[in-house]
Amino acid sequence: MEYVIEMNDIRKEFPGIVANDNITLQVKQGEIHALLGENGAGKSTLMNVLFGLYQPEKGEIKVRGKKVEITDPNVANDLGIGMVHQHFMLIDKFTVTENIILGLEPSRYGTIDLKKAEKEVARISEQYGLRVDPKAKVEEISVGMQQRVEILKTLYRGAEILIFDEPTAVLTPQEIKELIDIMKKLIKEGKSIILITHKLKEIMAACDRCTVIRRGRGIGTVEVAKTNENELASMMVGREISFKVEKAEADPTDVVLNIKDLVVKDTRGVDAVNQLNLEVKAGEIVGIAGVDGNGQTELIEAITGLRKAESGTISVSGKQLTNLPPRKVTEAGVGHIPEDRHKYGLVLDFTVGENILLQTYYRKPYSKNGVLYYPTMYEKARKLIEEYDVRTPSEKTLARALSGGNQQKAIIAREVDRSPNLLIAAQPTRGLDVGAIEFIHRKLVEERDKGRAVLLVSLELDEVRNVSDRIAVVYEGKIVAIVDPKTTSEQELGLLMAGGKLEKAGESGS
Repeated sequence: MEYVIEMNDIRKEFPGIVANDNITLQVKQGEIHALLGENGAGKSTLMNVLFGLYQPEKGEIKVRGKKVEITDPNVANDLGIGMVHQHFMLIDKFTVTENIILGLEPSRYGTIDLKKAEKEVARISEQYGLRVDPKAKVEEISVGMQQRVEILKTLYRGAEILIFDEPTAVLTPQEIKELIDIMKKLIKEGKSIILITHKLKEIMAACDRCTVIRRGRGIGTVEVAKTNENELASMMVGREISFKVEKAEADPTDVVLNIKDLVVKDTRGVDAVNQLNLEVKAGEIVGIAGVDGNGQTELIEAITGLRKAESGTISVSGKQLTNLPPRKVTEAGVGHIPEDRHKYGLVLDFTVGENILLQTYYRKPYSKNGVLYYPTMYEKARKLIEEYDVRTPSEKTLARALSGGNQQKAIIAREVDRSPNLLIAAQPTRGLDVGAIEFIHRKLVEERDKGRAVLLVSLELDEVRNVSDRIAVVYEGKIVAIVDPKTTSEQELGLLMAGGKLEKAGESGS
């Protein structure tokens, strides 16, 4: 059988690590082929080899049966291969069209023919059901729309084989459904898709076949219709995975986080948090459920000192924290796993060891008279790297070289190790694989069992329902109901999140 893409025995090495250890991938014409593996398994590396960003040490690549040398992305584009990257490569100040034509600008008498380009972008957008406004500025459109612009970029360049790198990591459930519909439409139009992912639900919903890689090695290729989520999960991590969070009944004691009548404005000056009241006790996990954009981000930023509160009070263990600077907040016993790990969680060009000590580097024994003492810092970092299974060549590796899951584990190690009274976990498993998710959920429950208060904010309803002891539903900046996850269905939660009312929810208090 002739495959549209064949990657045979690909080997790619980096200093101290074999990222791809003789992997074979064969993609049929007109299929959605999943490439499944844990964070750091080597999925993105393999696709970067196919797209010409990396050169393999060994192996061969065939496109439509013909052996090729893909020395850079321009060669990949000429072969009809396009890549939609996990972290979008867009210029915020440019319009949709300007971003799409960058490097391939149609010109008329030496000037860019923007009108012609806008027409072509509108045509492709219409043909594939992408519904993007060619004249909109990228900074003014949603994340889901930005991703569509990335897809349009590859289609504009004539791509027949599209690589999607973790495309759903930053999308809402509704946007994920829309993206799967778009992918299916692309297949009907004769394209072939390689989907890099670790989300099993999406593989079952969208893909024809799935190749699994584990720690850089190929484990096998299966037909999705003949397998299930549990089989895929155990192929991916090499052991049985529990999708249920094992935890004893909560035993809450004193109130740790107390928020009264809090008002916080968003960047446009509109009240994003509107007279919000909430209590979280020691020994419980309170999950916040809500549609994205109902004040969750602004609430966390106000608690952690990253955004000013207009009015109301925030206290932790009886201490007023309203509008204190972030360091004062963390010193008062607040741990924060931020929703954007690159923007607020890590300094990407610092080492893993430096990042793990970001909250404590200025204290003894890591610092003396304002001078950092690296041997002690790195010794501490090595202990936490081992305890939290952060997979890194060394504590001196730059944070940006780690996979998303390992970056997240480093942040959790830093925040949990300080034994905070209140641990805030915002989207803690966003973009992570089932093995890393299981690990993080276990850590949150362990903190609860040690008598800490845990505030979990997540857009993943399954996560909120599985991990929380109580669920606070936020709508338009207010807590509209507090419900018991054991007795509340996903449909009931969805109704509350959309601003509806339940008799049962009303009785639960708010």
